[in-house]
Amino acid sequence: MRVFNRIHFRNLRGDIFGGITNAIVSLPIALAFGVASGLGAVSGLYGSICVGFFASLFGGTPTQISEPTGPTTVFMTAIIAATVANNPENGIAMAFTVVMLSGVFQILFGLLRLGKYIIMMPYSVISGFMSGIGVILIILQIPPFLGHEAPKGGLIGTLQNLPQLLAKLNPVEVGLAVLTMAVILLMPYRLKRYFPPQLAALIIGTVVSFTLLHNFDLRRIGDIPSGLPSLYMPTFTPSQTVQMLIDGAMLGMLGSIDALLTSVIADSITRTETYEDQELIGQGVGNLVAGLCGGIPGSGATMGTVINVQVGARTALAGLVRAALMLSIVLWFADLAENIPMAVLAGIALSVGLEMLDWNFLKRAHKVSWKSCLIMYAVLLMTVFLDLMVAAGVGMFIANLLTIEQLSNVQAQQIKAIRDADDSIPLNLEEKELLNLAQGRVSLFYLGGPMSFGVAKAIAKEHLSVKHCDTLVIDLSDVPYLDETAAIAIETAIKDSQEKGSQVFIVAATGRVKHLLENIGILNLVPRSNLFIERVDALKQAVIVDGSLIGLQTG
Repeated sequence: MRVFNRIHFRNLRGDIFGGITNAIVSLPIALAFGVASGLGAVSGLYGSICVGFFASLFGGTPTQISEPTGPTTVFMTAIIAATVANNPENGIAMAFTVVMLSGVFQILFGLLRLGKYIIMMPYSVISGFMSGIGVILIILQIPPFLGHEAPKGGLIGTLQNLPQLLAKLNPVEVGLAVLTMAVILLMPYRLKRYFPPQLAALIIGTVVSFTLLHNFDLRRIGDIPSGLPSLYMPTFTPSQTVQMLIDGAMLGMLGSIDALLTSVIADSITRTETYEDQELIGQGVGNLVAGLCGGIPGSGATMGTVINVQVGARTALAGLVRAALMLSIVLWFADLAENIPMAVLAGIALSVGLEMLDWNFLKRAHKVSWKSCLIMYAVLLMTVFLDLMVAAGVGMFIANLLTIEQLSNVQAQQIKAIRDADDSIPLNLEEKELLNLAQGRVSLFYLGGPMSFGVAKAIAKEHLSVKHCDTLVIDLSDVPYLDETAAIAIETAIKDSQEKGSQVFIVAATGRVKHLLENIGILNLVPRSNLFIERVDALKQAVIVDGSLIGLQTG
C-alpha cells in the first residue's frame, strides 16, 4: 500500500486549473454546509480545507475532490444536537471528537482492507439512502429559507413547527432564497461550463441584498474568525463514550460509502482504477485533522470531482491547490464572506438537497421491480424518520435476502436426480447408455454451479425425491464452489442413502471442493475406491453385475 496519492507534474496546467475552479465552486458550499450544521461558516471552511488537502495527499483516487457533503453534514447536525443536549458545556468539543473518531475508523477500514466490501450495496439501497439524506437536507433548510432560526428538535422539530414558520415567514428573505435557487437551477448549461452556478448565486444574492434590499434587516453570516484555527483536543465523558464511539463508527462508514461511490464515478470518467483502501486512509486522515481544527466532516464530493475531471485535472495536485487557495481565503479574505445573507446560503444548501434526490431512479423504480421499489422507499423513509445507518443496514439486509433467494432459485434448477438418460443434464452418449442399462438401479445426483447455503434445502428436497436404488452417484463435476451448509446437506444425503443400503460414489471432488469435503470429513464416509474423477467411470462401476456390464459391448 502506497503512502501518497498519485501526483506528477506532466499535467500541471490542467491540475492547477482544476484546483482553482474547485476552490471557487467549493467556497459557497463550504459556507452553506457550515451554517447548516449549526457550527458556523468557519467550520465548513476548515472542514473543506482539511479533508480536501489530506484526502488528496494520502488518498487513492487522484482526481477526487473531498469536502463537506450532504450526508456527512446531515449526520453531523444530529451529532451536534445530541452532544450539546447531553453536555452543554463540552458538547461542541465532543462533537468534534466524534469527527476525529470517524477519521480513525476510516483509517482502520483502510488498513484492514475493507474498501471493496463497503460499497457492495444494491442500487435500490444507495438510491433510497441518498434520496433520504436529500430530503433531510431540504427539511433542515426550511427555517432559514423562510427567514427564521432553526427550531429545537432538528428535523422533527422543524416539521412540528412548520405551520408557525409558514405563518410568520419573512417575505424578503424568502424572495432572496428563491432568487438564489433560480440562479442555480435556471442558469444555462453553456454558462455553467465557465462559471459555477453556486458562486453566481452567492454573488448575485449578496449584491441584491446590498442594493435592492439595503433598507431591510437581513440575517447575515456575521463574524468569521480569520487566521489559523483553534485546536480541539479529544473530549470524552464516561456516560457518553460508548455512544461517541458508535457515532464515530457510523459517521466513518457513511463517509467511506460516500467517498468510494464518488471514486467509482471518477474511475468511470477517467478510465483509471481507485485504490479503495488507500482512499479510506486518506479520507480518515482528512477527517481526523478536520476534527482537531474544528471543521465539519467530509467525503468525496461528486459534483466537485466531476468538475475537476472536466476542466482537465488528472492528479491529486488539483485537490492540494484547491485546499491551499481556500486556506488563503480564510487567512486573508474571511471578512468578505461575513456579509453574505443567510437566506442565500439556505437557497444554495436546499438546491444541493434537491440535486441529491435520485429523480432518475425514483421515476422508474416501480418499472424495474416492485421489490426494489419497496426497498428504495423503505430505506428513504427510515433514513428520514429513523436513523441513517439503520436505514442502510436494514436495506442491505433485506436486499441481500431477496438476492440470496433469487440466486438460490436459479442454483436449485441445477440440482437434479435422474435414473435414466435425461436431456436436462449434460450427458454424453456413453453415459446415457450406461444409465439406461442400469434400469433404475443407479441414481445420478447432479449438482451444477456454485452451491451455497441457499440451496441446502433444495439439495435435501431433491434427494428425498429419490426412490431406493442400489447406487447413488453424486456428481460434482460442474461445482466450482461449495460452502459448508451445502456440504452438510450432501453429507446428510450420503448417510441417508447408506442407511437404506445403497452404496455411494462421489465424482469430481477436486480443488477447493475436495478440500472442504476432506476437512469436514465427508470423504471419509465412502471408500476411496468409490471416489472418481470422471463421471463415466463412476457409472461404469455402478452398473457392473457379476463382473460384466449388462448389455454393454466392451469389444
